Amino acid sequence: LRGNGVMTNLNLNSNNIHDEGAKAIGEALRVNEVLTELDIGWNQIGDEGATAIAEALRGNAVLTSLDVGVNNIGPTGATAIAEALRGNEVLTSLDVRCDEIGSTGATAIADALKGSGVLTNLNLLGNDIGPEGAKAIGKALAVNGVLTSLDVSGNKIGPTGATAIAEALR
Repeated sequence: LRGNGVMTNLNLNSNNIHDEGAKAIGEALRVNEVLTELDIGWNQIGDEGATAIAEALRGNAVLTSLDVGVNNIGPTGATAIAEALRGNEVLTSLDVRCDEIGSTGATAIADALKGSGVLTNLNLLGNDIGPEGAKAIGKALAVNGVLTSLDVSGNKIGPTGATAIAEALR
């Protein structure tokens, strides 16, 4: 990726790259100027790997789609990704499905979403964000005018979380 000037899409899904592989990919992303889509789902990268990818996002001006789903990413990794989103002006699609971000990670992503003017697709399926995470997402939706696709299925949001998201849709 460091020297490749033509590859725009990289799919490393289901390759057991773990944290070490995610760190290597993150390093390459810092200098890559053409890769627009990266799928590293199903790789057990965890919080440490997610943090490495997040660090790369801060300086990357071309990556528009990132899939880090099904990676055992917890609140720490989700928070790192959220912080990177705050300064990123090109990422339009983020998939964090079936990780372990919980309400803390969802709240961090929601806070970043409030200021994002480009993220249009967010997948949080199966992260046990609960009602508190859904309320945070609802508050973000109320001020974010660009998100067009949101998946919060399988998150035990209950009536309180559903109400918060419904209020934002009004």
